[in-house]
Amino acid sequence: MGNSISGVGVLDKAVLILTSCAEGASLAELVDKSGLPRATAHRLAQALEAHRMLVRDHENRWRPGPRLGELANTTPDVLLQAAEPILKLLRDQTGESAQLYRRRADERICCAAAERHSGLRDTVPVGAVLPMSAGSGAQVLLAWEPPEAVLPLLPKCRFTAQTLTEVRRRGYAQSVAEREAGVASVSAPVRDRTGRVVAAISVSGPIERLGRRPGDRLAMAVIRAGQRLSGH
Repeated sequence: MGNSISGVGVLDKAVLILTSCAEGASLAELVDKSGLPRATAHRLAQALEAHRMLVRDHENRWRPGPRLGELANTTPDVLLQAAEPILKLLRDQTGESAQLYRRRADERICCAAAERHSGLRDTVPVGAVLPMSAGSGAQVLLAWEPPEAVLPLLPKCRFTAQTLTEVRRRGYAQSVAEREAGVASVSAPVRDRTGRVVAAISVSGPIERLGRRPGDRLAMAVIRAGQRLSGH
């Protein structure tokens, strides 16, 4: 191992061991991946196993342990905490239901929502799983992905590569009856501190209210909401 990244050598080595075991590793593989001496790699892996951060499978290979997931699940989701007031404001500004979506492989998950108070609504409950093949939220979540991550999905999509190019150009997506008959939506990206798109913020409702070009009226409010939420 080269120079210490953090200045705390043993911590850097422990992280290196965890990273090397991400897809499973025997002791020999661990030594090869980490570049650490065999005795050091073995000692650290055993220590991480004692803390349940590593476990051994039936082939005696180390893999990530349950403690990692337990710690992750107790960490507050800063993005969701920040999203609640922003979604409510977006709903009040537009008069339409607002949602936040994250991608999970070939699906997108509604992680947070603010429903319209009355009248005809497009209800997408928190936890709803929607396809990545249709809808403005899916377009936003794919538009800034590298081509190799998008091309395998396009044959299943109700939008094209040209659609995604247009989404990148104007900074938002709109869809009309693409995911569900009678429903229109407008979505914009939410970015992390590095600029990577990590979520899509949306408003949706019946076509009879939003019209056939919902972005003309709603895009600016959705874009600004995405900008306020970005960086969390």
